Amino acid sequence: MQMTGNTILITGGTSGIGRGLAEAFHRLGNQVLIAGRRQGRLDEIMAANPGMIGFQLDVQDPAAIDAFAARVREKVPELNVLVNNAGISRPESLTARSHLAISREIIETNIMGVLHMTAVLLPALKAKSNAAIITTTSGLAFVPRNNSPTYCASKAFLHSWLQSLRVQLRGSSVDVLELAPPYVQTELSGPHQLTDPHAMPLVAYISEVMQLLADPSSPDGEILVERVRGERFAERDGDYARRFAIFNGF
Repeated sequence: MQMTGNTILITGGTSGIGRGLAEAFHRLGNQVLIAGRRQGRLDEIMAANPGMIGFQLDVQDPAAIDAFAARVREKVPELNVLVNNAGISRPESLTARSHLAISREIIETNIMGVLHMTAVLLPALKAKSNAAIITTTSGLAFVPRNNSPTYCASKAFLHSWLQSLRVQLRGSSVDVLELAPPYVQTELSGPHQLTDPHAMPLVAYISEVMQLLADPSSPDGEILVERVRGERFAERDGDYARRFAIFNGF
């Protein structure tokens, strides 16, 4: 994708990978819009990055997505890049019925939020001469962990869905890119993850991603840092059973 001259909307842009991408694109001179649930975080990020625009939005709320998209189409008609980054992860025990509420929350956010946001903004993106949809999945889409089953499955769903979307948009002006992170120092699974030495430092991850995004030859539209390639190609390389066993404490 082109790295400058864009107007970019990033959902889940108030922390972690979303904020990292927002600030990296902002430094390149792009107009960046971020959407998130916490107004305090939005205010903090806008103050630290003059010119960045923040919108409070809960992607679990379909009516809120519709209203937000209508506002964006009217007020920011130049939008040409959508980054579907909003997502949540929760531990689950599938042996307890109470997990259903957790599963529903994850599916509404990680799957339906992405599908809905893409659907309502896609007509506007298709009208641009150079557009992109970037969606964050996970290395856990390819080698899951048993303690977060719905999260892993939601990312596997998005990987499959993006392949279909890419084919359906073939020949259009819209690139469909999949961002599949490894375990990164963010707040996704809780505050402990921010300083976990086993996780990839966020700054290093964002730096490598920006280099890959600038490469016009990204194979199959997948943005894979070196650290996640083992999970992505585990089955192809005959390494799935070993990695699954490590991830799940066998």
